[in-house]
Formats: sequence, structure tokens, C-alpha cells
Amino acid sequence: MLIYPDLDPIALNLGPLRIHWYGLMYLLGFVAAWLLGRWRARRPELGWTAEMVDDLIFYGVIGVVGGGRLGYMLFYGFDQLLVNPLNLFRVWEGGMSFHGGLLGVMVAAYLLARRYRLGFFQVTDFLAPLVPPGLCAGRIGNFINGELWGQRTQVPWGMQLPCDRFPQQCLDQPPSALLSPAVHPSQLYEAALEGLALFILLWVFTSRPRPVMAASGLFLVSYGILRILVEFVRAPDAHIGYLAFGWLTMGQVLSFPMIAGGLLLMALAYRRQGAAAGEQT
Repeated sequence: MLIYPDLDPIALNLGPLRIHWYGLMYLLGFVAAWLLGRWRARRPELGWTAEMVDDLIFYGVIGVVGGGRLGYMLFYGFDQLLVNPLNLFRVWEGGMSFHGGLLGVMVAAYLLARRYRLGFFQVTDFLAPLVPPGLCAGRIGNFINGELWGQRTQVPWGMQLPCDRFPQQCLDQPPSALLSPAVHPSQLYEAALEGLALFILLWVFTSRPRPVMAASGLFLVSYGILRILVEFVRAPDAHIGYLAFGWLTMGQVLSFPMIAGGLLLMALAYRRQGAAAGEQT
């Protein structure tokens, strides 16, 4: 078994100013998306310029942070929002929803498409492979924050947590216990799957010309499947628990429509491509 290194969530403490690793991970994700977007914009067939990429990242930052936080408070922390509406703005404490962030980015993509007179899916197809590095960084931020742990496990890479920092993980242990039973480091699973693996898949897929909507559809399908799989070993939010059947989580419920929507987009993309090819013959 492994022991959690008890990382300090605060990267830099400057008196009243505290810089959290969680925020730095988001910054890293945005920088990675900007650099990758600039790289992709070098391909003339895509029709993107450096200025358009800059605007895309600017709109995207607002969509991710605004949508991610609002989505978390609505989907996972509505009771906290009712108690104190100002909790919506306490982003430095963690609590961001991918699904809310996705909706925020879709709004940002729509606004950017209108500005540059592009099709909505032209924007989302270009954006799709730029997102996973940010997901990877965000999950590493969750790990440093010590949140979103998995269920208990006996696998060799299971993580034991210090009871003084994670008392909820040690409620059924003797008072003298220093470490919790091992749990899945589900944040790292998600960093590897939703981050690294999804990035490789989308980057390779988009390295060749694809029909409009195909990359967006593949992103939705792939993320939805990977998220559903990880949710089987990730512990549900304590204040929500399982929604049904003793295993269904909120993350899975929000991911099923992604898969359905992604499959629909891919079907439409390749049907249109086939119809266009048939008209040319």
C-alpha cells in the first residue's frame, strides 16, 4: 500500500495572499490549451489564426470557471448555495463540475463562433483535443487538495490517508489509528484516462481531416465512457451518495447524455460525409 504524502494545498503563502495548487493546475491547463491551439492553428486547412486561438482561450477560461463552479453548486452543492449564496465564489476551496464547465465552454464556443462567423461545431472540433490536458491538471489538483477519493481497496497502489487530515476516512477505525484503510486514488485514474489517454486519442484522430462534428462527438463519447467507468471505484459525494441501485452516481447520470449526444454527432457527421461523397460520384 502507498501512503498519501499529505501535500499542502497552498503552493505559496504571502501573508493575506495564498496561491493554491488547485488554481495553478487550472492555469497550467489553460496555458497548455493555448500552446496546443497555437500549434494547431499552423495548419492552414483549419482556417484558424493565432488571434482566434487567443480569443478562444479567453472565452474558454470564463466558460470553464463560471460554468464549472455554477454546475458544481447546482449538481453537487445546492444545499451550500441555499445556506450562503456567496459560496458560489469560493473557487479556491475546490468544487468544480466538469459537466457544468462543459456547458460553460459550449456557451463560450457559441459566442466565439458568432464573432468570427464560424459554425458552432467548427469551434468545438478545433477545441476538443485542447481540453484533456486541462482535465489532467485539474485532477492532479484534486489529488493535491485531497478530495474526490475512491472507494476502499486492497490493490497494491491503494492510498492510505493520514487520519488527522482525513478524519472522515477513519471514522470506523480505532482512536489510535494514524492511517485510514487504503482507498483508490481515483483522481489519478481520471488524470490518466480523461487527461492523458483522451488527449492522445483526440490528437491522433484530429491529425487528419475529419467531417465536421466528428471530433466533438468523439470527445463526448470517450469522456462519458471513461467517466462512467471511473465512477465505479470513486466514492460518491458524501452528502449525495448513490442515486440508485447501490452504484449509480451523479457523475454517471450526467455522463450518459454525453455519450448519446456524441454518438448522434458522429453518426450525423459521417452520414453527411457519405452523402456528399455520393453526390460527387
